[in-house]
Amino acid sequence: MRTIQFIEGNEMSKNNNRRKVLAVLAGGLVLGVGAAVTLAAWNDSEFATGTFTAGSFDLEGSITSGTTGFANHNTAGTAQALSFTLPAGVVNNMSPGQTVYAPFWVRLAANTTSDATVIPAAITAGTGGNEANMSYSISVIGVAETCNQTTAAAGTTIATGSTLSALTGAASTALVKGSPTTAAGTAIQMCFAVTAGNQASLVQGASATATWRFEATSTN
Repeated sequence: MRTIQFIEGNEMSKNNNRRKVLAVLAGGLVLGVGAAVTLAAWNDSEFATGTFTAGSFDLEGSITSGTTGFANHNTAGTAQALSFTLPAGVVNNMSPGQTVYAPFWVRLAANTTSDATVIPAAITAGTGGNEANMSYSISVIGVAETCNQTTAAAGTTIATGSTLSALTGAASTALVKGSPTTAAGTAIQMCFAVTAGNQASLVQGASATATWRFEATSTN
């Protein structure tokens, strides 16, 4: 009986040791799986770079046509003198209530990289004596039209003034850059109409001067 018990006890010890080994192996397998999960994590990188260059922007004007005679007039001192005609000679000999007209084209110069809007931004009166006795309006008309009473009335009014120092109702007009950008954009024509005051207010022999400033702003 003792021998049998001894043998049984030995077998139980062997079984217990086997369980421990299996338990350790099982634990090792669990640890092995955990190590495999850790190793399965990948490292990756993405890089991006950009170069930024400022665009070019230039507004120019002409009193000649929608395609020729354009130049920069960036200051009051270099302002383009409008050529008022119709009727001939009246600009130097205006009568009360008489209106004279002058065209002015603007466009975005070649190499301008953004579309824009342009708006009458300011007017400065001179000291000739009749600035307060003149009124004006500015209308956008067809680029190839003649600036006169008919086209001015049919055009889109973008500014008016009861005197040559007043600016009311200023509205912007779209300007499109050239395509390709190495070409100048399409011009728009502004038709200026200046009207002398009535007989009671107009000073005989006195002149009147005004300088308009137009401001262009890029839209993209």
